[in-house]
Amino acid sequence: MKELVAFDLDGTLAESKQPLQEPMGEALANLLDVAHVAVISGGDWPQFEKQVASRLPERADRTKLWLMPTTGTKLYRFDGEWRAVYAELFEDDEKQKILKAFDESLEATGFVPEKTWGERIEDRGSQITFSALGQEAPIDAKHSWDPDFAKRKVIQADLRKRLPGLSINMGGATSIDITREGVDKAYGLKKLNEASGIALDKMMFIGDAIFPGGNDYPAEQLGLDVVKVKNVDGTLAAIAGIVACLK
Repeated sequence: MKELVAFDLDGTLAESKQPLQEPMGEALANLLDVAHVAVISGGDWPQFEKQVASRLPERADRTKLWLMPTTGTKLYRFDGEWRAVYAELFEDDEKQKILKAFDESLEATGFVPEKTWGERIEDRGSQITFSALGQEAPIDAKHSWDPDFAKRKVIQADLRKRLPGLSINMGGATSIDITREGVDKAYGLKKLNEASGIALDKMMFIGDAIFPGGNDYPAEQLGLDVVKVKNVDGTLAAIAGIVACLK
């Protein structure tokens, strides 16, 4: 029997950068009645607070919820309020090298969209994230820009040549996340194992990007039981099944 269910966020629990809808909040509250729950994704804490922490019903047992921004390089727990347990940050010279590589890679690959919404590169402290259409792009534009990941695979390959020794993964609908080498969702899940004391074989992972190069794939490589979903509706169905089994 599993003791903890870990989730990706964008495309799995919610649409890209959108708050959890009420049915998902209720589903997670039901799951928290029977198991621990973790959310691990590339977004920083303000995004997690907007999308997840503030969207749960009052009945949800937040003491069993583990929120892991920036691919698990940060961990937040609830003890009356949300507090950071740890945060692993880039040095300034590392950040500058990454920002320079992004500029060079986008020019070299030619993937410059005609229109963007907001900043395209976000410094999340322990992670630098590139959003092709900008941080505030509408959902329909995001879904139509790179639905098969083909554009980002080209940018990802170019960045890997420019930034050896760093971890470069695709996430969300238009994003590429850069962290220190070895920092991916497997890294975050191992940190979760250490912090929670819950064995990896007692965890399972649910995500929409469980394929080579996808930022959920390391969870499968780590050996966790995984559930691959296509969208939020698939996640709701998976949660309902898990709750029924654990009850």
